[in-house]
Amino acid sequence: MSRELLDRLDLWKSRFGPTGDGQLERLLAKIAGHRFRDAESLIRLHETLLFLRAYPRSRELARLADEILFKFADRIGDDLELFEEPEVSGIAGTSLTAVFSYEVAGRLAARYPRAVEIAWDRYDEPDRMGNVICRFLPMLQEDYPVEAHVPFQEWIAQAHRRGVTDLEWLLEQLATLPAEMRALQFESMQAPLTWQMGASRASRSRLRLPVRSLYLHREPLLRRSDVSLERELDAAPLPMRRLARPEARRILDLILDTSAMRYRELYGFSHPEETGVFHAAAGRGVDIYFFGVPPEWRLPLRAYHGGMFFKNGVPAGYVELLSLFERAEVGFNLYYTFREGESAWIYARLLRLFRQVLGVTCFSVDPYQIGHENSEAVDSGAFWFYRKLGFRPTNPEVAHLVEREESRMRQTPGYRSSRRTLERLAEGYILYEMPGTESGDWDHFRIRTLAQRLQRRGEFPQGKARGLEWRHLRLMQKDTQRRADWLKLGRQ
Repeated sequence: MSRELLDRLDLWKSRFGPTGDGQLERLLAKIAGHRFRDAESLIRLHETLLFLRAYPRSRELARLADEILFKFADRIGDDLELFEEPEVSGIAGTSLTAVFSYEVAGRLAARYPRAVEIAWDRYDEPDRMGNVICRFLPMLQEDYPVEAHVPFQEWIAQAHRRGVTDLEWLLEQLATLPAEMRALQFESMQAPLTWQMGASRASRSRLRLPVRSLYLHREPLLRRSDVSLERELDAAPLPMRRLARPEARRILDLILDTSAMRYRELYGFSHPEETGVFHAAAGRGVDIYFFGVPPEWRLPLRAYHGGMFFKNGVPAGYVELLSLFERAEVGFNLYYTFREGESAWIYARLLRLFRQVLGVTCFSVDPYQIGHENSEAVDSGAFWFYRKLGFRPTNPEVAHLVEREESRMRQTPGYRSSRRTLERLAEGYILYEMPGTESGDWDHFRIRTLAQRLQRRGEFPQGKARGLEWRHLRLMQKDTQRRADWLKLGRQ
């Protein structure tokens, strides 16, 4: 019965248009009253409902999906292991355990003080705590240096007042140290933290960005073949606004929560430029929030920008850009749940936005994104996602292999590249250059090569000016002499 219901629900992920005679509404009503017993079925149900909520056919369908999702914690039993997998972690009623950085741990503990705690039962190397805790509990020196199996949890529990968690006490003590020591000391302990989702609004089941109105899909979704990257990059600017500080703080917290519950810590999400958070309305129910990093966290050479995009208020994925002159390395991650959605269109809109804001005209994707030492990217055929949007390989051997594979595709309908071929296709960067960009300038450039050669020569760029990072990048793009020098130094 459970499998039959889920199979029927899955079919609706590809049926778009008028909802007809209410079949889907009746199916959701039936599902709402059905008990799914095993973790696999619950996970499948949750992810399908979340997809339908992000790509709704009607407001009523979105309401029905949310009605089930908002009460999902009541469906979860005692078998929680499968719910911790990165592809599905963060479901209401479950928990996850990870080693977080000092910045992320502090922000989570501040907002969810009773839900985030040290996972003592999963701490394989508690002795790592010794040298840190001794700073705050001098009498621990009587125990830690000479005894085996020191009960650090007991020592900490004896030290803090009632109502304070072990993690809160630890963070309070670390706050007494010089700022530059806090993260180093915390991260040296490698203490795992467990985050209990419960029925929290922070769970993936309930986390929503408020939206004025839903975008309803009454026609089939846009396919990759419907998307022209050249046309998108040449289109009119997207509407954009800068967020006031209170709204920016709320969005940044939401972004960090979404990322942390999926075991992701992006550099910019941990060190965001709060005064420079922007919103862009991409259309079709997609909202993009992006920002740089403040001067004290900026990279020596490249400009960093990160962002997250939402589909009808549901977090759908994130993006990172590392820009040097007119070239931007793009890291794009669409959450697993939404990969049957309008991936190519969303990606094209993101590049259009960053072309608009940053002035970049050459987009680069590194080998990891397309499958180098990344089995998930190989399994999804990531290389062909980018290739069919117009990206080209910079490695001549890979370019020859692409020609061979594309010839086979033309000759044999339905032909697919083998796994081994997909791994070979990922052996090098791929680029997309806008018309008018100097083709080939960045083919053999590597940022690591440039940084190492500047280091060897004792040349260290001056600290970046204050102000928004995209403005610094725009100024850099006017320095044609430095561009020529760095391109030459960075070529392999």
